[in-house]
Amino acid sequence: MHVGLGLCFQSLDGKMTDAEVYQMELGFAARAEGVGYESVWTPEHHFSDYQMTPDVQQFLAWVAGQTKTIRLGTMVTVLPWHDPVRVAEKFILLDHLSGGRAIAGFGRGLGRIEFDGFRVAMGESRTRFVEYTEAILNGLESGTMEYEGELYRQPRVKLRPGPLASFRGRTFASAISPYSIDLMARLGVGLMVIAQKPWKMVVDDLTAYRRRYLEINGTEAPKPIFAVFVAVHEDRKEAQRMRETYLQRYARSTVEHYEFDNVGFADIPGYEYYAGLAANIAKHGLENFNGFLADLQVWGTPEEVVDKLLAHVDLLQAGGLLILPCYGAMPKDVAEANYDLIARKVLPALKAHDVGGDLGVTYAPSVQYAAEE
Repeated sequence: MHVGLGLCFQSLDGKMTDAEVYQMELGFAARAEGVGYESVWTPEHHFSDYQMTPDVQQFLAWVAGQTKTIRLGTMVTVLPWHDPVRVAEKFILLDHLSGGRAIAGFGRGLGRIEFDGFRVAMGESRTRFVEYTEAILNGLESGTMEYEGELYRQPRVKLRPGPLASFRGRTFASAISPYSIDLMARLGVGLMVIAQKPWKMVVDDLTAYRRRYLEINGTEAPKPIFAVFVAVHEDRKEAQRMRETYLQRYARSTVEHYEFDNVGFADIPGYEYYAGLAANIAKHGLENFNGFLADLQVWGTPEEVVDKLLAHVDLLQAGGLLILPCYGAMPKDVAEANYDLIARKVLPALKAHDVGGDLGVTYAPSVQYAAEE
C-alpha cells in the first residue's frame, strides 16, 4: 500500500516560533524518502497559527529539490481562493521541476477567516469549486484554459510550459457533495478522506460516489486516499497521554479555526452540514466533540496503531494512507520520537499490506531520468 507523509506546520500556543516549526517539519520532509514514505503532502491554510501553509506548491518544489522519487501532493489546494489559470500553471510547473511527481488535491474550503481574507463569498464556494475544478482539469490535459460558467469566465489562453503528462489518476478531491459527485465521477477524480466526519457518513459518501462513477464511466472508481493524525508510543499509557494532550489540542484547534460551533453556517449556502454540526456541539458540549474528533484519529502502541490503520483502510477500501505525525503543539522531542517510531515500526507493516495496486500515479516517461539520477 502507498503510504505518504502529511505535514501541517501548526504553530499553537506559543510553544515554538514559526521558524522553529518550519525548521523541524522541513527536516521531516527531507528525511521522508530515506525512511520509506512514498509521498509528501501538506494542506493549504492562511492567516492563523492553525496551519502555516500558504503556498503548497512552493513547499513541494522545495521537497522536490531534496528528493529523487518521492511524490508531491496537495492536501488540498483550495480552489475558490485562487485564479484557476494560476493553479493550473503551478501544478504544471511543479510537474516539470519534479520530473512528473506532482499529485493534485482539490477542495472548496471552510475557514471563514480565509474566505474573508481573500474577499471571496463563502456562499459562492460550491459553484466556484465545481467550475474551477472542471476548468483546471481540462487545462491540465489540453494545455489550454477556456471556460464559460456562472461565476468563472476565462477567454482562451495557452499554458506555458505545457503539461508534462496527464494528471488523470493523480487528482483527488477532499469533499464530495451530491452537487459535485457527477463532476468528480465524470472527470475521473479520486477522493481524499480526512478523518473529520462519522465513519458511517464517510462510507455512505464513498458508496454514492462509486455507484455514480460506475454509471458514468463503466469502470470501478479509483481507491480513495485516507489522511489521519497518528500518535504512537511503546508504552500504551504514554500513547494515551499523547491522545489526551496533542490529539485533543489538534481537535480543539480545528474547532477554533473552522468555527464548528458557529450556528451561522445555516445561513451560508453549501454549508448546511456544518450548521447541523454546530447544533450538535451546542447540545452535547464542545469537550465531547473534541474527544470525538480526537478519536477519529489513531493512537496506541505500534501494533495497535497498525491494526487500527489497516481496519480503517479496509473499511474505506482505500488505496493509500497519509500519516500526519506532528500537530497539537507537540514539543520537538515528542514530535521527533513520534516520527521515528512510526517510521521504524508502523510504516513497514503498512507498506507490506496489499490493497490491489498503488494510487495510479506514474512518472512522465520523458523525464524519468530526473528521478533516477
